[in-house]
Amino acid sequence: MNNRRELPESPYLAAAAGRKPSRVPVWFMRQAGRSLPEYRALRAQNTMMQACFDADLVTEITLQPVRRHGVDAAILFSDIVVPLRAAGVDLDIVADVGPVIAEPVRTAADVAALRPLEREQVAPVSQAVTQLVGELGETVLIGFAGAPFTLASYLVEGGPSRHHAHTKAMMFGEPDTWHALMTKLTDITIEFLRVQVDAGVDALQLFDSWAGTLSLADYREYVLPHSTRVFTTLADAGVPMTHFGVGTAELLGAMSEAVSGHGTPAVVGVDWRTALADAATRVRPGTALQGNLDPVALLAGWPVAERAVRAVVEDGRRAVDAGAAGHIFNLGHGVLPSTDPGVITEVVALVHSL
Repeated sequence: MNNRRELPESPYLAAAAGRKPSRVPVWFMRQAGRSLPEYRALRAQNTMMQACFDADLVTEITLQPVRRHGVDAAILFSDIVVPLRAAGVDLDIVADVGPVIAEPVRTAADVAALRPLEREQVAPVSQAVTQLVGELGETVLIGFAGAPFTLASYLVEGGPSRHHAHTKAMMFGEPDTWHALMTKLTDITIEFLRVQVDAGVDALQLFDSWAGTLSLADYREYVLPHSTRVFTTLADAGVPMTHFGVGTAELLGAMSEAVSGHGTPAVVGVDWRTALADAATRVRPGTALQGNLDPVALLAGWPVAERAVRAVVEDGRRAVDAGAAGHIFNLGHGVLPSTDPGVITEVVALVHSL
């Protein structure tokens, strides 16, 4: 079933597709939560996992930043480990830590025991998307998933890691086991995104949060084929697809290879370490860019935030002049919990005025 809407006036969709938008589109990674008092009030009564599997809570939390800030896109409230939990992996999201895996995946037998994702296991996600499509009006809804490498790093390490030592040891020392794990995680990622597409999301984003820990050569050998399969398989949905990672300056070209060339609008997210105009020369021609305000700039007072926002918008224009298909304003990573929501609202208004 395909419930996709027609949104011909969407600045987000125009910029992603290389058309001239009516204004610079803006949304924020991690806009749905953490900094918002209305989100904290809901989360005080529910764990993260409870919230992610409750269609009404997912709907409400996704809508909160749209109501408050007037952003051009909503991103589905979820977490990258939701499909793993749904598929039977024993994990939880621990406050101030992140995802913690009860039994890390370290052997070929552990990989073989991983089960595929069945769509009924994420039925609340599908229901939430359907509800959101009916509520959002002209605002784009972005569906998302964690990329296979980032999911693998959590599974193998058992949680967040600084050096990804167990992950890289498997990758380098047991490549057959590694690729078997990545194949299974790619299947899970594709199914989770397909559920969202079938329910009606307008765009997709793949978060490869930890890909920046890899060299370009290792990324190409151990990760790129699997991430490419995600985008290739979902290209028939016909929606814009975004590829994002942190610390990925040296990988931007390869990441654009994964997401582009499939006949659908391709976007590469850029973190704050790389100028957008520089990124435009690294990605494939015809790729739009998303980013890339340093999230900490929003903590430094309005005069600092205003200057930084104007600089990013100007850099986005230079990127388009340098060959990028378009520019979608965002942060270079997620909204920090201590961010004043009022500043975020002011940033949206400023970007739209520019």
